[in-house]
Amino acid sequence: MTKITTCVFDAYGTLFDVNAAARALAGEPGRATFAAVWQQVSADWRTKQLQYSWLRAITGDHCDFWQVTQDGLDWALDRAGIDDPDLRNGLLGLYRRLKPYPEVPALLTTLKTAGLARAILSNGSPGMLEEAVASAGIGALLDDVLSVEDVGVFKPDARVYDLVGARLACTPDQVLFVSANGWDAAAAAAYGFRTLLVNRAGDPVDRLPGRPENVAADLGAVRNILGL
Repeated sequence: MTKITTCVFDAYGTLFDVNAAARALAGEPGRATFAAVWQQVSADWRTKQLQYSWLRAITGDHCDFWQVTQDGLDWALDRAGIDDPDLRNGLLGLYRRLKPYPEVPALLTTLKTAGLARAILSNGSPGMLEEAVASAGIGALLDDVLSVEDVGVFKPDARVYDLVGARLACTPDQVLFVSANGWDAAAAAAYGFRTLLVNRAGDPVDRLPGRPENVAADLGAVRNILGL
């Protein structure tokens, strides 16, 4: 079997906790009303963010992920009956500085020490990704940050996965692609990447043409797969 030389990570939900913005704001003083519904709002926000990206990819009506993120939040707040511009602005500001999962810096350091190439491949716009990476302090641990804006279409379009080989000079079978999104891991597997689905919620594996080679509860499985 071909040796893995390159580790590519999805960003939102995989390296960065997409619930962190709503959770943090719910914990602020004077946010009791939002604290009662933040989990619903966060879940709806993420669901609509993804749905809108898929629909735009199908229809060819592309916009950047920041617009999709705002549209998803507006739907979620509307469903919760919340009309609060200050709250909306606070959530969006925090989303651009999402907290990484605790194991992320140590894992990337291990991969760097082992000599593996490390990159992000994300639906996120370049500005969003730049702020998230800087806020998490992991810029020096990455070789590249790849955004779908280079091809103008969201995942799971194959042109997005083509960016990996074009930018990192590797073949699909040399890549371990890591995502916490089942549909993303499935598409990456169908594309030809070695894959790890980080299934934190323990959900059933999606019934799609591609099936992830590895499924685990957290990012620690990367070390096991690579023998590190």
